[in-house]
Amino acid sequence: MKFEKHTLSRREWLVLAGASAGSSLHPALAQSGTTWSEVEKTARGQTVYFNAWAGSERTNAYLQWVGAQVQAAYGVKLEHVKITDTADVVKRVRAEKAAGRSAGEGTADLVWINGENFAAMKRDGLLFGPFAESLPNFRHVDTTGKPTTLNDFSVPTEGMESPWGMAQFTLYADSRRLPNPPQSMAELLALARSQPGRISYPRPPDFTGTTFVKQALIETVGDASVLGQPPVEADFARVTTPLWAFLDDLHPYLWRTGRQFPQNPAAIRQMMADGELLLGLTFNPNEAANEIAARRLPETVMSWQFAKGTIGNTHFVAIPYNARAAAGAQVVANFLLSAQAQARKADIAVWGDPTVLDVARLPAAERARFPSQPLPGQVRNSAPTLPEPHAAWVDPLEREWTRRYGG
Repeated sequence: MKFEKHTLSRREWLVLAGASAGSSLHPALAQSGTTWSEVEKTARGQTVYFNAWAGSERTNAYLQWVGAQVQAAYGVKLEHVKITDTADVVKRVRAEKAAGRSAGEGTADLVWINGENFAAMKRDGLLFGPFAESLPNFRHVDTTGKPTTLNDFSVPTEGMESPWGMAQFTLYADSRRLPNPPQSMAELLALARSQPGRISYPRPPDFTGTTFVKQALIETVGDASVLGQPPVEADFARVTTPLWAFLDDLHPYLWRTGRQFPQNPAAIRQMMADGELLLGLTFNPNEAANEIAARRLPETVMSWQFAKGTIGNTHFVAIPYNARAAAGAQVVANFLLSAQAQARKADIAVWGDPTVLDVARLPAAERARFPSQPLPGQVRNSAPTLPEPHAAWVDPLEREWTRRYGG
């Protein structure tokens, strides 16, 4: 299926998004009168190659379930192309464009994506769309309470990717060992000074380690609004000076005096479970609850976020510009936004990935799919979500961190 290019204003898009379930999928389709039922008809029989990180057995099992559901309901076959780094998919699609491959000639139909990878694909014209805001189930997305569903690392999504799940920087600890957890980076420093060697964070470029650094940046920078724009070379040193001063103060009190860092959050979780560290770090607010349910952490473990907020973002799915099964990919993206799929994904026994939906506004039957009370280990009082710095901050922060502390 070939689409003509057409540009609609955001207001026009919102009108389309709020239309009936037969509303169109793409601006060109709106002009031609194509309905959602026709998109589903086109999708039937297609195979969607979903390029998604495969580092979690829970995630892989969830995608197998999704595949069974969309096959039975829509006749769409879902193939999970297991990847270790989304950047590799970006490079592949970029190479396909350079080789002259056009619509319908790509190797990827759907990509699990966010952050700098989305920014790169959007900038380089590697994405199909806009499509997200006209998916029938998008009307249930909590774009007001969860504004990162429309802004990916401070880059407006503009309908070029569909939200899938939420994440927020979260800490967890055994309440018996740490009854009064720190509520800011400054309090974390004070705790480290009082109990040296009992705190650490993953070594960047591990995602959680880089997020720790970005959280410290937000809390130490004079004007956080500057982080919403790409860093200017002349300003990077000035803006980040307080960050490096904070880390210079913190590191001598970390595990192994900050000369070594755990490789990933899983290592820190195990060290916390063994009592070597006081607290763990994660970007999934439900991780501790997952571990408690699996009996790998005791029920006395609590999760929390800093009082004034922690970095949060949304992860998405996007469709490359040259997808062979663009219609099928949109059907899958729409199913991923259904209450059925979102509730299963949020279930800590399945995955424990927080929903992008506004649960309170769902019909009663759909709302009942979600638990009404927090489980042991879940965050009981969610803190404000602080927006990610612009995606362009990631590389220079990681390079400078490595230069200073990675030797």
